[in-house]
Amino acid sequence: MTPAARLSAAIEIVADIEARHRPAADALKDWGLSHRFAGSGDRAALAGLVYDALRRRASSIHVMGDPGPRAVLLGMLRLERKLEPDAIAALANGGRFAPQPLSPDELARLAAPDLEGAPPWVAGDYPEWLDPYLARVFGDERAAEGAALASRAPLDLRVNDIKGDREDATALLADLNPVPTRWSPYGLRIALEADAKNPAIHAEPAFIKGMVEVQDEGSQLAALLAGAKPGEHVVDLCAGAGGKTLALAAAMHNQGQLYATDTDKRRLAPIHERLARSGARNVQVRTPKSVGTELADLAGRADLVLIDAPCTGIGTWRRNPDAKWRVRPGALAVRLKEQAAVLDRAAGLVKPGGRLAYVTCSVLAEENGDQIQAFLARETGFRLVPPGEVANALGERAYLFRRAALMSDEGLLMTPRRTDTDGFYLSVLTRS
Repeated sequence: MTPAARLSAAIEIVADIEARHRPAADALKDWGLSHRFAGSGDRAALAGLVYDALRRRASSIHVMGDPGPRAVLLGMLRLERKLEPDAIAALANGGRFAPQPLSPDELARLAAPDLEGAPPWVAGDYPEWLDPYLARVFGDERAAEGAALASRAPLDLRVNDIKGDREDATALLADLNPVPTRWSPYGLRIALEADAKNPAIHAEPAFIKGMVEVQDEGSQLAALLAGAKPGEHVVDLCAGAGGKTLALAAAMHNQGQLYATDTDKRRLAPIHERLARSGARNVQVRTPKSVGTELADLAGRADLVLIDAPCTGIGTWRRNPDAKWRVRPGALAVRLKEQAAVLDRAAGLVKPGGRLAYVTCSVLAEENGDQIQAFLARETGFRLVPPGEVANALGERAYLFRRAALMSDEGLLMTPRRTDTDGFYLSVLTRS
């Protein structure tokens, strides 16, 4: 496919996403099935165009003065890809399979893309209804934080030190040019180009041998700062596919016992193969038959309970830019109830002197600090571990990390703008 044909196809796919309110991945897959002539390079380039358009949807509409899919794509090429108007005109030239030529108004708008005075939700490319929520957390910096959440994410890997160290993994992945992550001592980062195919990590020997797992650095840090130690009894209460379970198991060096469960056993399905590949031998996967019963024997026995709480997922918008346009206020209300319920459930598992680590991939105070305050009002037997003390687990990196993360009385918040990670919140409490 020519670049112009790719642009036409991207406009078509974005129109499908907006008309049917469907995930971008589904729309891209359906387009690929009905256009089998498109090669893997074409599909990767299309995905890049579509996801970038969704990243910059609000600002593109503002600049172009038009909410249509064509305007969103054209505005994105100027704002995100930094193409000059002549280069965009060369793509939208009216030729075979190309979009129609640019109108005089489109040319004028592309020549002087103006976001001066744009509302924060436009400059930050997020839904307008979220503006007061983000203003509460970030104040006048919310547009900058939103823009960072709209940026393109790198590919982060966690080195499994059960199988090797970061130097070994770097050598095995040398063709991908990985670099050490800034904060996590186990992280490697691979830069991704907008139109390039994602590297086939799952086919790399380092992955097949269990030496590396795909995991954002923020997620790595949340598991690391939870402080699981060899010999402890640890519960991963919302384990899902097992990303943090694997990180906890590595931190425990196969000593002690780690219990992984989830309210939805379908989410647990991938964990078994991942555990086998990782070499972790101290993990019991408790598949639920009815909620709560699978951990009844652990009441009051856990040294650490990790809650990777259900949330709106705002912190992962770099990786799921279409999700931000589908999230609704009603979803927040549902998540708040789920978070309170899982906190109450976790409290009964923690032994005296044990710890509870609450994690979300959200940046909203309602899902983070507010939940911790409400929990402490209900459960007077718990007290907060000061977030600065929690950060000490990073050793020599702790001082700079404390300055980078957004610290509060209840916990710490990582964001793409502040820590160059996905958005993650962590609060640690102990039971007296």
